[in-house]
Amino acid sequence: MARYTGATCRLCRREGMKLFLKGDRCFTEKCAFARRSYAPGQHGQSRKKISNYGTQLREKQKARRIYGVLESQFRTYYEKADKLRGITGENLLMLLELRLDNVAYRLGYGNSRTEARQLVTHGHFLVNGKKVDIPSYKVSVNDVITVCENSKAKEKFKVFAENPKTLPKWLQANPENFEGKVVAEPAREDIDVPVNETLIVELYSK
Repeated sequence: MARYTGATCRLCRREGMKLFLKGDRCFTEKCAFARRSYAPGQHGQSRKKISNYGTQLREKQKARRIYGVLESQFRTYYEKADKLRGITGENLLMLLELRLDNVAYRLGYGNSRTEARQLVTHGHFLVNGKKVDIPSYKVSVNDVITVCENSKAKEKFKVFAENPKTLPKWLQANPENFEGKVVAEPAREDIDVPVNETLIVELYSK
C-alpha cells in the first residue's frame, strides 16, 4: 500500500500553514512550522510571485496532504465527485470525509488522521460488525463503526473514550460503548478543513 514516508513537518512548511498532521505536537513549541514558517529547501525563504496555476496547485496539494492520499487516489476521488449530482468541489470533500480513517479520526480515535489511519490498518475497527482494515474504505449513511472487542481494553482506546471530541453534525458517538454512527452525508459547512475546493476544480477542469 503506497503512502508518503517523508518528513511530515516539511508538508506544513511547504503549504505555509499548520495542517496538524502530527496531532498534539502541532500545538507545542516542537512544531517545525512554528520555528521555521518558511518553505523548506535552499530557496524556501525567497519571495516569489505565484501564478494562478500555482495557487490552484497549492490548494490541491494542501487537500491531499490533510487527508493523506496520493496523487492518483486524489484524482480518482475528483473523477467520482464530478459524476455525482451537486457541486463537484463539495462532493470531493464529502468523499474524502467518508474515508474510514477520517471517520475514525473525527470520532476521536487518533490525535491525527495519520494515527487514525494506523489504527485502521492494524484492524482495530468494525464496520457494521465486520472488521475493516482499509483506510480508504468508504462508509455510508447509517454505517456503525465500532472498536473491536479485543482493542477496547487497550489503554490508548480508554484515553480516547475518556476524552471525547466535539463531533460534526453528520456523526453520532457513544464513547462508553466505543461506537460511532454516520447519520448523514457531510455538508460543506460541517467540514472544517482550510481548503478552497473551487480552486481544485478549476485546476482539474483545464
